[in-house]
Amino acid sequence: VTQRSAEFLIRHADDNLVLAQRLSQYITRAPDLEQDIAVANFALDHLGVATHLYDYAADVEGGGANADAYAMTRSERGFRNVLLVEQPHADYAHLTARSYFFDRYQTMFWPVLATGDDERLAGIAGRAAKEARYHLTHSRTWLMRLGDGTEESHRRMQAAVDEMWRFTAELFEDAPEQISYESFIGEVTDDLEEATLLLPSDPYQASGGREGWHSEHLGHLLGEMQWMARSHPGASW
Repeated sequence: VTQRSAEFLIRHADDNLVLAQRLSQYITRAPDLEQDIAVANFALDHLGVATHLYDYAADVEGGGANADAYAMTRSERGFRNVLLVEQPHADYAHLTARSYFFDRYQTMFWPVLATGDDERLAGIAGRAAKEARYHLTHSRTWLMRLGDGTEESHRRMQAAVDEMWRFTAELFEDAPEQISYESFIGEVTDDLEEATLLLPSDPYQASGGREGWHSEHLGHLLGEMQWMARSHPGASW
């Protein structure tokens, strides 16, 4: 059985943990109660995936590592998540754009791992792939509703797509060779066209998250997420 490196597992656990924390910040702020519940459930899905990947990484590393330590004791320089998931959301359009891009990527990413030689990772990926398909259905629906809605919703959705697009290429820096950024762009272009939105023309793409170089937003997010564990080290409940 081929076993993935702890570094690979931690990178993708970090993606899901940070996005879970970001989504949880929007609970009570969504357009209606149904979307509030959806956002909360998606956050829990990503947190579950992160926990399974951290547990696997801990077993690979040994030496007393555990999921809580990965999540709660590392500084921002120790995190290896992509920059996309740490970006804040000015409104529901920004939350939708970030989720749509990440969901579109994960529906390509997880199915490849689900058929790989690493049996434990394949099991995690198989469940995550099912969740990702559901997540994409939801985020794509809102992309369409806002993009092809009122003049104001269209303006906001286009602004959000423009803002989040610069963080998409980094998703594929650590991706299996079976999936490509070019295929991702093709899928996104088709969806944006249906939503009456434009693919951003700015060629700039940000990078650095996989090496621990993050935007200023991650430090604030971790401060909020880790304060209890850091205030009471070694506590259990």
